[in-house]
Amino acid sequence: MPIYHQLGKIPAKRHVVFKSDAGNYYYEQLFGTEGFHGHSSLLYHIHRPTQVKEILQSKNIAPKIAVEKNIKSLLLEGFKIKAEDDFLDSRKALMLNSDCVIGLAAPRKSLTNYFYKNADADELIFIHKGSGMLRTFMGNIPFEYGDYLIIPRGMIYQIQFDSSDNRLLYLESYSPIYTPKRYKNESGQLLEHAPFCERDFKLPTQLETHDEKGDFLIKIKKQNTLHDFVYATHPFDVVGYDGYNFPYGFSIHNFEPITGRVHQPPPVHQTFETNALVVCSFVPRLYDYHPQAIPAPYNHSNIDSDEMLYYVDGDFMSRNNIEQGHITLHPKGIPHGPAPGAMERSIGQKDTHELAVMIDTFKPLMLTDEAMKIDDGKYYKSWCE
Repeated sequence: MPIYHQLGKIPAKRHVVFKSDAGNYYYEQLFGTEGFHGHSSLLYHIHRPTQVKEILQSKNIAPKIAVEKNIKSLLLEGFKIKAEDDFLDSRKALMLNSDCVIGLAAPRKSLTNYFYKNADADELIFIHKGSGMLRTFMGNIPFEYGDYLIIPRGMIYQIQFDSSDNRLLYLESYSPIYTPKRYKNESGQLLEHAPFCERDFKLPTQLETHDEKGDFLIKIKKQNTLHDFVYATHPFDVVGYDGYNFPYGFSIHNFEPITGRVHQPPPVHQTFETNALVVCSFVPRLYDYHPQAIPAPYNHSNIDSDEMLYYVDGDFMSRNNIEQGHITLHPKGIPHGPAPGAMERSIGQKDTHELAVMIDTFKPLMLTDEAMKIDDGKYYKSWCE
């Protein structure tokens, strides 16, 4: 995230003595990515952030692969994912490769009785249903319907929901999640033609600082294993920080669509990227305005990427019989395009009110047992007239 952000109290220079008004030392921690090369922040703790009292257990949570080599287009009925009380239990991995995991979650209760840290991956959580507060040791971020939450790897967090009816799409990326390079200048500032700007981001506020000792359970995910660590001090004991690595939010409703006289290709919808995938936002927009334009997307070959599309709201013009929470997967190697009749229906239309999230991965996606439970079984035949 190429924005400098400061919250709380920090010393005038890095790596110097910093004490409280009572004369107690604060403890500095570098929170960074890609070794010492990527984005980083410097945090200042009341207590040493290294005080492990016990490791209670380690649990294998590797997804069960049902289809390792997939070439079939699929439709998954996402709202059939079973709701669970526990936040982590509710997360159901649906598809994955060596770069990422994509899944859905329907948590009924807030994550408040332990803390969570993903030590392997940046997380993107899209809020389809629900509202609440993302609580982290770097500040809190309120969220609501349509928000993306970007949570850097290593972030200790809890998540508080306002109700029991919550639906989330999540992505775990083993490469850092950034905004697209082509939207930015050499210094990282978003350019005038970008579909969003810095003021659209929800930055952390309300820094919680707890000076507490005791037994604090942090569940740490690493290498498909969940480890239960007990720390001697409250993990939210940061008095201040500054830098470029922190969680943030962005509403899909603040994405300003790029349109043209004829149909624009999917990269105009791009919102985030890694070195292994892109995330795109399809939002309400005016259709193409050439007098003979065909607003529906043209048939295209998925040669370089697997395309996953999560349908959020509205009437998605290129498909038939699509409902909220549906996921389509168009695998690399075969062409796909609008459903029969969709091209013809689109001609002469002036706008669309669709809302969807697309994730294109450059490596093929494997499918899990959880995915096959909600597969409609017939989508790959849907282009037959």
